[in-house]
Amino acid sequence: MKVHLKIWRQKNEKSKGALVDYDLDGIDSHMSFLEMMDTLNEKLIVKGEIPVAFDHDCREGICGSCGMMVNGQAHGPIAGLTVCQLHMREFKDGATIYIEPFRAAAFPLKRDLRIDRSAFDRIIQANGFISANTGHACEANTVTIVHEVAESAFDSAACIGCGACVATCKNSSAALFTSAKVSHLSKLPQGEKEATKRVLAMVMQMDSEGFGHCTNTEACEVKCPQEISVLNIAQMNFEYNKALLLKD
Repeated sequence: MKVHLKIWRQKNEKSKGALVDYDLDGIDSHMSFLEMMDTLNEKLIVKGEIPVAFDHDCREGICGSCGMMVNGQAHGPIAGLTVCQLHMREFKDGATIYIEPFRAAAFPLKRDLRIDRSAFDRIIQANGFISANTGHACEANTVTIVHEVAESAFDSAACIGCGACVATCKNSSAALFTSAKVSHLSKLPQGEKEATKRVLAMVMQMDSEGFGHCTNTEACEVKCPQEISVLNIAQMNFEYNKALLLKD
C-alpha cells in the first residue's frame, strides 16, 4: 500500500516547526504504525537526511513512550490502543496521514514528535508512593483485601503515563493521570497512612507543572489506551477534600 505522510518536523522547542510531506510506497498492511515510521527513517538515512525523532521502547503497549497524534487523535483512530499497537491495515491505500506530537504547555517539545513528559515523573515523586519499608513480598493472604477493591486498585494502577489524556483534553489537564496514581494507593491499606499527605502533594505538583483544570468532558477516558475510568477523578476529588478537612 501507499501512504502520504504529513509529519511535524521541529529541531527543538525554540525553533519553528512545520508539517513536511513524505510519500511511502510498498507498505505492508500488517506493519505496525511504528514499523512504518522505521521504514520511512531507513529511507531518509539512505538519502542522507535526518530521520524523524519519535519516542518508543517496548512496542507492546506497556511503556507509554510512543505517544503521538495521528490524524488529530492521540494514538490514532482505534480506541484502547497505543500507537505502537496500531497497524497500517486501519488506513486506506493512498491515505494521507497527519502525524504530530502531543501538544501541551507542560509537555515541551524536544524534537519532531518527541516530547518531555518529566512533569509526570515529578507528580509521582511528589508522593505517589508509600515510604514504608515493605521488605520481601509477603504471602498474598496476609493483608485481607476484598476482591472488588483489589481489582479496582489494579484498574487504576494500569495507567502507563503515556500522556494521551493530556493531549486529548481541551484544557491539557493531567487529572486522569494524577487521579489514577492517587486512587490505586488510596484504595489499599498500604496507602492509608500517607493518604492525606499524598493527595495534597500530588495535586499541588500537578497544578505547579502548568496542566489545565478538569472540566469533565471525559475525552481523556475515551482516548486512554488503558481505558482508565474518570471515576478516578471523582475519587481524587473526594480524597483531596477529605485531606483538606483533616489538615485543618
